[in-house]
Amino acid sequence: MTRTPERNAASGRAEGPGAEPTAIASGNRFVLAPEDPARRVTIRSTAQVQLFDGRNQAQNGWFVLQSMLPTDRTGKVLEWTIQPNSVPGWLRPPVIAHSQLGYTPDARKVATIELDRNDRRVQSARLLRVGEDGSFTPVRTPQATRWGDYLRYSYLQLDFSAVRQPGTYVLDYGTTRTAPFRIGADVYAGAWHPTLDVYFPVAMDHMFVNEGYRVWHGDAHRDDARQAPVNHEHIDLYAQGPTTDTPYKSGEHIPGLAVGGWFDAGDYDIRTQSQYQVIRSLVDSWERWHPMRDTTSIDWARRKTEIHVPDGTPDLVQQIRHGTLQLVAQFDAVGHAIHGIVEPDVAQYTHLGDASTKTDGLVYDPALKLGEERGGRSGTPDDRWAFTTKASALNYGSIAGLAAASRALAEVDPVLSKKALGIAVRIWTEEQGHAPDLYQHGNTTGGPIEAEKFAAAVELLRSTRDPKYVAAVQALWPAMEKSFAFNLRDAVAAIPSMPPSYRAAMIPAVRAYAAATETAAKANPFGVPITTGGWAGSGTVMATALNAYTLHKAFPEIMPADAVFRGLEFLVGHHPASDVSFVSAVGTVSKEVAYGNNRADFSFIAGGVVPGVLVIKPDFPENHEDWPFFWGENEYVIPEGAMWIELAQAAQELATAPAAQGTAK
Repeated sequence: MTRTPERNAASGRAEGPGAEPTAIASGNRFVLAPEDPARRVTIRSTAQVQLFDGRNQAQNGWFVLQSMLPTDRTGKVLEWTIQPNSVPGWLRPPVIAHSQLGYTPDARKVATIELDRNDRRVQSARLLRVGEDGSFTPVRTPQATRWGDYLRYSYLQLDFSAVRQPGTYVLDYGTTRTAPFRIGADVYAGAWHPTLDVYFPVAMDHMFVNEGYRVWHGDAHRDDARQAPVNHEHIDLYAQGPTTDTPYKSGEHIPGLAVGGWFDAGDYDIRTQSQYQVIRSLVDSWERWHPMRDTTSIDWARRKTEIHVPDGTPDLVQQIRHGTLQLVAQFDAVGHAIHGIVEPDVAQYTHLGDASTKTDGLVYDPALKLGEERGGRSGTPDDRWAFTTKASALNYGSIAGLAAASRALAEVDPVLSKKALGIAVRIWTEEQGHAPDLYQHGNTTGGPIEAEKFAAAVELLRSTRDPKYVAAVQALWPAMEKSFAFNLRDAVAAIPSMPPSYRAAMIPAVRAYAAATETAAKANPFGVPITTGGWAGSGTVMATALNAYTLHKAFPEIMPADAVFRGLEFLVGHHPASDVSFVSAVGTVSKEVAYGNNRADFSFIAGGVVPGVLVIKPDFPENHEDWPFFWGENEYVIPEGAMWIELAQAAQELATAPAAQGTAK
């Protein structure tokens, strides 16, 4: 999710509120890391330079150098000369990209060796079997072959697909050696467990969440939520239009919203678009694989979650219920989907630590003085804001989420299931009775309206079998065909409920997509789409892999399953810049410093998925393991967590049918 950067305070020690920062050093010449030739940088200035330590004011603070521009001069008034040191003959150490989870015996197994373009050394790539006595026995493989250049590096590839013997292995190239990984039939089994067991419970808003001896956070945001002011552009891409579209005035408390939902990302807002995306993804996992895993106890009446304590109900269904409670609450409160619920100011936006300390948990009462509490209310205006301008795209997306949830909840909570479907049917009918509300702002007001409407029609069709939704799906299909890559999962989901002609009409788009996927796989040595925007591409990689799974299941004669495994392997280590798994606690070496609401601790949340490799223009692939505050590389977001749960199960399913990894014609 694109988001507002946190403030980087350029300050040293300050004396008292509002005081100017104090420089810790000054001069016309600074030498950084003089003891290390590989890191040494010299800065010379025509005016005095001051050094500040930004860490004195914020955990994400940097060391800052600044010079003050004179007020009484024109023309060239200041000049800095920055001189990095160059070490003759320096070569970046090789990286052996591979799956930290390992490989199934029948799988294609390719390790990609990333080299400095100036590295002309001839070295051997080897696969070594690890013995229980610690011995390393070389295993015969073909020699590594040159793939070519990509971005700023050169690449070799070692294909060891012929090695099928289960066991523990390492790879080495020259003096570089990987951590151990496995070859085994069950390498994918359980890869999604940390995400469901830990990451999603920790993300639960409006709950006290405990794990063993650790309280992740208390019962957060019991004071949700105040009506956002009209004509207001807010932080993190939220905005309120010219009216509230609710019965409530700006600043007034909207009752009923303090229930359900997940923290969107590394902060604490509830972004509605993320909520219904996650619900639908979790429902897909439930309906395809029906995982009965139960390691979490959730008590909504007491608003308490206990991690690693089973309660007799499948955890996946419980998480679906938690997201559904928030969507239902929005319609109950104001009659339509809202953009989301977010903190009122930047000071709260940057809050880290226990989410329950973000607000006082008491509904704001303007009749009380600041800090005064009376009758369960408070004079402190710290309550989060609800952004409520009507957007039909959000309504349609929420309809899809509610209709899908109704199927998954039918047995465990029939009352909520019936209510969710009732809202979905009613709001669909209402939307057909008026021109669409087209309000848009940032990425908080839904996706393209036709795509959201199509998703709503598909999920309503699957839940009701009503012929009117058959007609709606059919009418919207031509538009979806034009953007097939983004809507194919919904299109395929409708096939069982549509006439045979619908599937037949889809075949040309499937063939074109399969061909495009095969072509795109050749663009880099990792065989996946590597994005180059300001947010790294783990989500795009997983979406492409899940597209391949969906089409392979529906059109196996056209779409092979290769891309499913390439996508999963990319997430768990087969990618540029490093071999670290981008799913925390999954794989031998995984992401241990990430941008969740835990980031001030330089730690991780098990099962969280980070954006991954960010390509710094023009050609530098990067993912910092030592600095969590680069959110475009390291921020956990809930849709990617749900996608990982799907992808890991899809790979496990396909791994039981080795022929599925071959290439279809």
